[in-house]
Amino acid sequence: MFSLLKIYVIFICTFGLSIFATATLASCTGCLCPGDPCNLCSLPAMQNDLIKPNESELCARIREKVPPTSAQPGSNEYFPNLDMSIMVCVNEGGDVIRNKQRNSEFPSRFYCKPPTSNPDSKK
Repeated sequence: MFSLLKIYVIFICTFGLSIFATATLASCTGCLCPGDPCNLCSLPAMQNDLIKPNESELCARIREKVPPTSAQPGSNEYFPNLDMSIMVCVNEGGDVIRNKQRNSEFPSRFYCKPPTSNPDSKK
């Protein structure tokens, strides 16, 4: 009787955890999803970054106004470049996105999301 109860509890726990995991594995939403749906550019631009073939105009302007750096995050040379690139992003109409969970596709701490050109949002 006791072993049947243990099997029943294990089955219920397994079923409950699988339901919980299914919700966690749902499709990614937002800009920091695989494939870079928002066409983000890292802030500040790093010298070893590859320029994307579909790079937005805003990312090119940021790279032009704030030259790419080789300074490592946390160094004294890194912060002025970060501040300037954030300022250019915001002044040009972009949004700054903080990346708390870095991975191989999104290694930077901050990204600039270029403004979307929506014809319905005319002033």
